[in-house]
Amino acid sequence: MSIRETKGLSTVILAAGEGTRMNSKKSKVLHKMLGKSLIEHVMDAAKYAGSQKICLVIGHKGEEVREAIGDSVEYAVQKERLGTGHAVMQADSFIEEEGDILVLYGDTPLITGETLKNMIETHRKEKNGVTILSAIVEDPTGYGRIIRDEAGNFIKIVEHKDASEEELKVREINGGMYCFQARLLKEALKELTNHNVQGEYYLTDTLHIILSKGYRVNAMIVKDSTEILGVNSRAQLSEVTQILKRRINKKFMDEGVTIIDPESTYIEPDVSIGIDTIIYPGSIIQGKTVIGEDCVIGPNARIDSAKIGNDVSIESSVILESEIGSNTTVGPFAYIRPNSKIGSHIKIGDFVEVKNSTIGNNTKVSHLTYIGDADVGENVNFGCGTVVVNYDGHKKHRTVIEDEAFIGCNTNLVSPVTIHKEAFIAAGSTITENVPARALGIARARQVNKENWVERRNK
Repeated sequence: MSIRETKGLSTVILAAGEGTRMNSKKSKVLHKMLGKSLIEHVMDAAKYAGSQKICLVIGHKGEEVREAIGDSVEYAVQKERLGTGHAVMQADSFIEEEGDILVLYGDTPLITGETLKNMIETHRKEKNGVTILSAIVEDPTGYGRIIRDEAGNFIKIVEHKDASEEELKVREINGGMYCFQARLLKEALKELTNHNVQGEYYLTDTLHIILSKGYRVNAMIVKDSTEILGVNSRAQLSEVTQILKRRINKKFMDEGVTIIDPESTYIEPDVSIGIDTIIYPGSIIQGKTVIGEDCVIGPNARIDSAKIGNDVSIESSVILESEIGSNTTVGPFAYIRPNSKIGSHIKIGDFVEVKNSTIGNNTKVSHLTYIGDADVGENVNFGCGTVVVNYDGHKKHRTVIEDEAFIGCNTNLVSPVTIHKEAFIAAGSTITENVPARALGIARARQVNKENWVERRNK
């Protein structure tokens, strides 16, 4: 490894644009695509490629961007929009004399860390002053063309409006992403001028400055041209979302997950899924969800930031920020709310809601039950219509149900209350006091039949 290859890598991401075509109250780069803002996708790619520091150049709604992204990056402010070169100039204090620096855009969320890594490796191997990311496209209309000599060496970038008839036939376009030797970029920025019709400072002019000083400039063609796509409108946001969705789903299928209908399945990039799991249509899997092997998910399941064991079935249900143990079934139409921990070999049936509770192994909650703020043991049976009454109008209270308890249908457990081991609750009871181990708790009025009541009523 050469001395140069051991030096650091930094990234400048341009995020100062107004994004007027989005017709939105918020910054364009903060619009989300599969759970992450556009700029977070770009930041993730830069970090994957080995970037040790990131600087965001912000402008329009910059404070909103700063608040959303936080202190994990540095910031530079472009007060006036005077071109891409001017935007990078604002990050001059961030650009060091040594190492390499990526220049990326906050609205190109499909760029991958793998591509950036390849560009950096090419840049260092070829000892380029600048490496440009380019793409071959069917219709290059409107894009700047990469012009090469007969030997394939980079000569220049020519904008569409300035291209000759011969240059317009070129299908290799400028992807707008670069890897510079940091020192050369810093020097070239000092020489930029705005002597053009628009009166702007163009970043592409730095390429010609560096080339004129005898340094090598070259373009690396990206394998998948969709990686350079930018987002300037809601329609384009939808298009890139679909591309990323298909890319993620294909990755999981290549890794051994069956996705019945990829077009109707939405999986976010930080999700992990084990082999031989089957995902049915209409499922949405979000956040940092981890799903084990041999599971059946869906149809119409939504799982967000949850941990799911092996051999779990989840049908038409919602699971949020919770854990589900192996060999458990959930649904249909169950709702597992945050901070719930459900064990193994458990049945959570239809129209069951669980919130901020733990449920022990081999417990059955078959249908029409609410369990909130409760600690439930193993081998417990919940009858239909059970409600844990956890809120007194001012604060939440916890209920404890110990192992092998049997809760009869249509029971109210008024917290705080403890149902001890192997206790039984009679159907229709409202329990307000603890029930001892192996006891039967009954809390209902004795039945009274009024003979001939209907006849008297009708009179």
